[in-house]
Amino acid sequence: MSLPLKIAWRYLVSKKGHQAVNIISIVAVCGVVVATAALICVLSVFNGFKGLIMGRLALLDPEVAITATLGKTINDADSVINAVGTLPGVERAVPVVIDQALAMYAQYQMPVRLKGVPDDYNRMNGMDSVIVDGEWKLRDQVSKYAVAGAGPAVRLCVRPEFLGMVRLYAPQRQGRVNIANPMGAFRQDSLFVSGVFQLQQNSYDADLIYVPLDMARELFDYETEATQIELKLMPGANEQQVMQLISHVLGKGYQVKNRLMQQSEAYRLVNIEKWMAFLLLAFILIIATFNVISTLSLLIIEKDDSIATMRALGANDRQISRIFVLQGWLITLAGAVTGIVIGLILCLCQQQFGLLRLSGDPANMIINAYPVVVEWTDVLVTLALVAAVGLLTSMVTALIMRRRLKN
Repeated sequence: MSLPLKIAWRYLVSKKGHQAVNIISIVAVCGVVVATAALICVLSVFNGFKGLIMGRLALLDPEVAITATLGKTINDADSVINAVGTLPGVERAVPVVIDQALAMYAQYQMPVRLKGVPDDYNRMNGMDSVIVDGEWKLRDQVSKYAVAGAGPAVRLCVRPEFLGMVRLYAPQRQGRVNIANPMGAFRQDSLFVSGVFQLQQNSYDADLIYVPLDMARELFDYETEATQIELKLMPGANEQQVMQLISHVLGKGYQVKNRLMQQSEAYRLVNIEKWMAFLLLAFILIIATFNVISTLSLLIIEKDDSIATMRALGANDRQISRIFVLQGWLITLAGAVTGIVIGLILCLCQQQFGLLRLSGDPANMIINAYPVVVEWTDVLVTLALVAAVGLLTSMVTALIMRRRLKN
């Protein structure tokens, strides 16, 4: 340990001559500790919410989705399925049709988003786990059925036990409109509701209805077309490698997206909120460093006699300045390490015991406590921020010390 570092450490841990300097030193360290711990906790909570949202969306989103680069539909969906369905890592590939329609039941009506899927589509995802009323069933020997989101079920006042059929209307894509018969411009079909699902995500619950694939194709005037191809991967398959292989096989006319890419907008919004909170807390940390600067300023004034003694013993101005610069680093480093440790402990306690609860009715909530996920990248970013703040503190301290020594 160098002599300036030894003296700086001695000044940090020893009792000061004035009680006010001791108090300000403790406040300075505590300010850095609190700001650093808050950074770790807040970033971890945002990670928890991001993981929760993505986990819920993953229940219904396909692992990999293929869409056309140009246009709305994939013209020959069967040929695409044959091309990618046998690739290594792909367990199953199915066509789906997604489009807008009008749903009516009794005197109620609303625009909905229809998704035509194969009858056993629930094997592709976790649909069965989000069914809150009825069951997953799209067809039996008598009729065709729909599985509706909670939004359409409430707004249309329909349930699986009801005997009435939901009528679906979609505009014809081809042909002329007969003004004398406006309803002739619409294709229509009817079906019962077999189940209601609730993901507690508005993008799915608000207007989505699952219907049989053949019915959706007939309603939207499609034959072999599909709006996207959805893939289920084999357990343990490397997602990125499979996506690269699919892109290579299909060429530039198709887009291949994983779940994160399919929900890029939601992911982007969560990240924006996370880093906005980071910037606000970083500003608080910078404000807290003013206490460190004031502590060092008071310490420089208090150590005038010691500075004169060190000069008499042969210490130059650069060595003396370095002592107080190092002390600023030590205060910042001590506060940062302590804050990170406290933040990690608080996150661990929240994970294990759920100390901070969410307000609301627990029966209607996915979770009751704030979710927390610690990512080491956040810890490294926090350390980098504290190091930058420590550098700022040292530069200001060096400036103060040079002016003091000149006087």
